[in-house]
This record gives sequence, C-alpha cells and structure tokens, in this order.
Amino acid sequence: MCDTLVATREATKNGGTIFAKNSDREPNEAHHIVNFPAADYEADSRVKCTYIEIPQARHTFAVLLAKPFWIWGAEMGANEHGLAIGNEALFTKVSYAKNGLLGMDLLRLALERAATAREGVQVITDLMAQFGQGGNHGLAHETYYHNSYILADPHDAWVLETAGPHWAAKQIKGIYSISNGITIENDFDLASPELVSFAVKKGWCKNESDFNFARCYSDLIFTHFSDCRKRRTRSVELLSAQRGQITVETMMNVLRDHGQADGLQRAADDGITGADICMHAGFGPIRISQTVGSMVSYLDVDAPLHFVTGTAAPCTSIFKPVWLDASLPDAGPVPVETFDPAALFWRHELLHRSALRDHENLVNTFSSGRDQLEREFVAKAFAARTKDAASRSKLSADCFARADEAEAEWLKDSRTAPSNRNWLHFIAWNRHNRNARIPQ
Repeated sequence: MCDTLVATREATKNGGTIFAKNSDREPNEAHHIVNFPAADYEADSRVKCTYIEIPQARHTFAVLLAKPFWIWGAEMGANEHGLAIGNEALFTKVSYAKNGLLGMDLLRLALERAATAREGVQVITDLMAQFGQGGNHGLAHETYYHNSYILADPHDAWVLETAGPHWAAKQIKGIYSISNGITIENDFDLASPELVSFAVKKGWCKNESDFNFARCYSDLIFTHFSDCRKRRTRSVELLSAQRGQITVETMMNVLRDHGQADGLQRAADDGITGADICMHAGFGPIRISQTVGSMVSYLDVDAPLHFVTGTAAPCTSIFKPVWLDASLPDAGPVPVETFDPAALFWRHELLHRSALRDHENLVNTFSSGRDQLEREFVAKAFAARTKDAASRSKLSADCFARADEAEAEWLKDSRTAPSNRNWLHFIAWNRHNRNARIPQ
C-alpha cells in the first residue's frame, strides 16, 4: 500500500509544484537513498534492470532515488531537470506477467531518460509496449501487480495508470493523489490504442460510450482490501483544506496522517485489515505493509529541493534536505533485510519498533521536538537553495547527523515505557523482529 500526492503551482503557497510519496513495502524491506550522476554510453550498450536487460540510452540524466535495497529501480525519485515520479501498485483484471520491467524499473528509466512529466509518460508507455511490465515485486513474499504513477515537473503534472499493456493518462492541475486503485474513469487525455476495445471484447463494458477505465479494469477484491478509496479520500480532503496555501510542511503532515475518511484517528495496532496514509503493518494477511520511506520534493524551476526520511514511518522520522548536485550524507552501508546498527535505516528501526509498543503516547512524547527540528531543517534548506553545492552538502550532512542524535535520545525514553498494544500486533512484530535479527 502506498500514497503519492501532488499539488501543482495553482494550489501551492509559493508557486512551486510539490510532490510527495510514502513507500509502503514489507516491514524488513530496507529503504535506501542513492544518487547517480549523468552518464554517456556507447551505441550498443545495455542496462540490466531487476530481471531483464534492455538497450541503454546514449545519455542518462542525474537521478536521486529512494528505493528498496534489492531492486534496480525505485519507488520514487527525481532527476536533474526537476522531474519527480512516484509509483503505486495496481490490481487489475489483466493477467500479470512473470517477467519484464517492474514498475520501479520503469520509474527509474523515465527519470534517466525524460526531462518533463509528459516525456516521462511517453518513456514509460513506450518501454511497456516494447518489453512489457511484469515480475515479482516482493522480497519475502511473491507479489505481482501493475502500476500507476504521478509524474510532476515545475510546469506540468500527469497521472498514468496501467493494466498490463493497456494504459490511460491525464494532465493534472491543482491537487491529485493515487492510492493503489485506478482513479481515471473516462476523462483521460491519452490512452493505449486498444484500451477501450479490449474492455468491450472482454465484456467489461458494452461500447465506447459505456467505458470507464476504473470500473472496467479494476480487480475488485484486491482493490477493496487495499483501502485505496478511503486513503485517497483522506489525502484529498487534507490537501483541499489548504488549497492555495500548500507547502512542503503540508505534504509532510499528510504523509504522517493516521486519520480515516470519517476524520477518526486509527491506532497503529488496530485490526488486521485496513490501511492508513502513514502505514504500520499489523498481524496480516491483509494489513502487512509498512511505510519504509518518504519523500517530499519542491519542484521550483531554478532550485528544486528534496526532503527524504531515509527511514521508516514518517510519524517517527524527520524529513532531511538533499540535493541532486550535492553529495548525499553518509547513511552507512546499504541496508538489507537484517539488522545492521551501522545503517541509518536500521538504527531508526529501533526507535520505530520501540514506539509501536504504545504508538500514540510514545510518539506524542517526541513529536514536538521532531516538528521543531524539522521546521528548522526546512527553513535552512530553503535559505540555502542558491548556495554552492559544498555548502548545501554540509547542511544536508548536519541535518542527518542532528536527526540521528535526536532519535537516539527519543529511543532511550521509549525503551523504558510499558507496552500497550493488542496481542496480535505483538505477535506480528515479534516475528518481523526475529526475521530481521533485531536484538531484544
């Protein structure tokens, strides 16, 4: 389960497009922040993606990626031209291919090869047509799905939703969010050639005038249990309430939200079904995803700026600034599925998983300090946007170090607090901790 949001310049306070995403994966599927410089390649070069090899582009743009450690592609990222993309799992009636390009591979390929959101739509759909989308997306559990995307640049934004080789896309103005369900109905601007005729042939609609992409192509069971409609309703409500005044802090708060469509707050250990924007895994087999990383991007024409957690659960994390043209802070070795105290992701997991013992009360003990530190980081990052790369790299490293120190202090306090959660939640996380070899 994931959520991807965008507010174009018509809806933001300072006139820049703002992109945001939570990456929800398996609880031990460590999240990694990495950047790659622009590069040139020989005409016959090839690139090995997660499962298949395809021809490499002659030139690739510099990219910042937030990704599962074991996958070539990424769940979210941005490039040197200010293009940001996030992807979502979609469950459709079209069969899933066992091999091909993962949605995350397509996302990275688009960032490396496209300068604008519209070009990104073209890159993804061309590659889908040539190589197909498919393959296992899961680390410990085989998972197959199709993909949707929000693509945003300083001037433009698009939503692209796919079902096997079929797809539809539309331009976005204002606010938009996607949450593991097809949102486009019959109001698309672009579509694959057989999108409608295939649905008619399958008997999913009577004719072209009866066609509705979401209704015709959605797998109702998996789409229902993803809770995508409730999550999307919630995120749209939160963004709509601040339309015209949306800032990066607005997006950070939405990504941290545990509210429901009815406005009630959901406990982290509540139930075995359902999903929140800030997602915490439960007992399963349905509530099994965990927000493992988050990203907010301010896509200004002259000086784009990105904020990442690099850690799980934005409610227990701090967003820190990073830039494509400035070196990333040292977050330790690339994290894998087992605990490593030298890796930033796993150091933070000690706090996150300790806080789950009494989530609401324990997060409340440090949320004011978290927000105060984050506000300072945001203010300093915006003030530094036009400074040289070395200065911005130093600021980024300082923010990561101070966040790490603060989280270590919060961990000391949370470890002594008694547990207050249901036994199913305890069993689930005890299993995750054993599998990750986290010390008790």
